Amino acid sequence: MRVLLIEDEALLAEQVADGLRDRGMAVDLAADGVDGLHKAVANRYDVVVLDRDLPLVHGDQVCTALAAGGSDARILMLTAAGEAADRVAGLSLGADDYLPKPFVFDELVLRIRALARRANNAPRVLRRAGLTFDTARRVVTRDGRVIPLTTKEMAVLEILMGAGGAVVSAEDLLERAWDEHADPFTATVRVTVARLRRKLGDPPLIETVVGAGYRL
Repeated sequence: MRVLLIEDEALLAEQVADGLRDRGMAVDLAADGVDGLHKAVANRYDVVVLDRDLPLVHGDQVCTALAAGGSDARILMLTAAGEAADRVAGLSLGADDYLPKPFVFDELVLRIRALARRANNAPRVLRRAGLTFDTARRVVTRDGRVIPLTTKEMAVLEILMGAGGAVVSAEDLLERAWDEHADPFTATVRVTVARLRRKLGDPPLIETVVGAGYRL
């Protein structure tokens, strides 16, 4: 899952981003509305977490622009303006969800995951080839055996399982499971897939399609 967090409070932004990364999400940061709009257009995100009171371009304008531009990303407004009228106004601009500050971090995580499932039409529990992945509890099992995975391995597996047997390119995995700082010329994807393939056990479940990518 890839998330764009547009938040001008630097300390809060770093704390939230670190927490989301610990939960297996790839997170990019923007500190103002201009940078937020630029990144939202340039990259593919599942969810945009958006503050309203942003410098340069107000969060309301960012929300309107993303909604009008046909962005596939779901928008979660995360803002200090928490009155009922504020929530109604934010949702009427095109936001998919609204969470006032201060907030409970676990609730934020659950709301982001719920929005991402809606964006990708994905069920909470993925099942394929003897694998079961409870995306809410972050638990992966194969034929009833729990398989401990790192957050990045889970991210790759979730994308492969959600592809329904289709081939997923290394470039697509890099874009969706890593943030903007990932080096496209490294072997990061290949190494992560190799570790994941080994942990899933025999018989092998991940097929390498030469010149195309990977398929579960």
